[in-house]
Amino acid sequence: MTRLEPRHEIECVETVRACLAGKTTVEITGGGTKRGIGHRVQADATLSMRGMTGILSYNPAEMVMTAKAGTPLAEIEAALADKGQMLAFEPPDYRALLGSSGEPTIGGLFACNLSGPRRFQSGAARDHLLGLRVVNGRGEIVQAGGRVMKNVTGLDLVKLMAGAFGTLGLMTELTFKVLPRPETSASLILSGLDDEAASAAMAKAMALPLEISGAAYLPESCKGRFLTGALPEGAAVALRLEGLAFSVSERMAKLKAAFERLCPLSELGREESQALWREIRDIKPFHADGLERPIWKVSVAPMAGEKLLSMLRMQTGVDGYYDWQGGLVWLRMEAEPEADLLRAGISHVGGGHATLVRATASQRDAIPVFEPQPPALAALTERVRTSFDPMGLFNPGRMTGPAASARAA
Repeated sequence: MTRLEPRHEIECVETVRACLAGKTTVEITGGGTKRGIGHRVQADATLSMRGMTGILSYNPAEMVMTAKAGTPLAEIEAALADKGQMLAFEPPDYRALLGSSGEPTIGGLFACNLSGPRRFQSGAARDHLLGLRVVNGRGEIVQAGGRVMKNVTGLDLVKLMAGAFGTLGLMTELTFKVLPRPETSASLILSGLDDEAASAAMAKAMALPLEISGAAYLPESCKGRFLTGALPEGAAVALRLEGLAFSVSERMAKLKAAFERLCPLSELGREESQALWREIRDIKPFHADGLERPIWKVSVAPMAGEKLLSMLRMQTGVDGYYDWQGGLVWLRMEAEPEADLLRAGISHVGGGHATLVRATASQRDAIPVFEPQPPALAALTERVRTSFDPMGLFNPGRMTGPAASARAA
């Protein structure tokens, strides 16, 4: 397959125009670490953004950074750490989960709109994206948003690009906000609760004025797969506090007091807490299973997560754990994705959506990886896509599958 690797924005424009003239479809890649998410792309060439690297501007006082799309995420995070700042939405690393290699890039991160355990407090990745430059399917440069947090021009377009998986255009430059890194963190572990009691405990914790930045439930079947050795026996609810040391200490005392009569409690210090939440963020329990066991990312109402998993356990082989106060459920199926069963269950517990994050190539071709849209919304989505990319050059089939892509062509 032909490999295209522009190194400047004008080369991106020239490359897209050449593809348009030759009716050449392209698979846009950064580090290639998330190619396993979505349907398989059926393209004539690969358009790599690895040559588009570099931090263009960074103002720690204004908490804003601008970087080229192919800049490695590690480079971004190192520059922020040097100034005591961070990407607050806690970007996950799915390489071990997907069996991929390479270096994640800032463009790929925002293209997939990936967020970690702090998402329910700090917002999704797209909420931190302030502006971007993108080459559309006509070979035109489009700029949206700005480099300051108060600039709201073009925010709708900015948010539209985040989560489009590269199907709307070729992002070349991104501007995003950053936040101060917490001085310290700690986690309270509630032990021995079943799924229903754990959901109630997380709801109670989140109702307290304690600024909890992480709330997850690890059933006993999953907990043993975490590397963190400090967790006690049995299922565990993990509640994270972050901030200044004195504030974390005071809030931890109040959090303990709220649950001291419910179940055994234990506390993780800074290093143990950070290690645990990295593993929750990166889906550590399901790393060793191989691609033959499908993994779903399911978003439902926080109190509906345990109902969904309990229902599925009675009908099929499934395991899982909860993040985002139970509003995010990571599910591992034994063999088949069971898409119809899962989506029927989601509807039964009040609605939500499911994304097939890991599966074999044949499974990704056969079922809707992303939540199917109602016909009217699907038609609107297609009109938006064709307005940006009328010839269908970018990542054909990534969001819709090969059959739908062929019909559109």
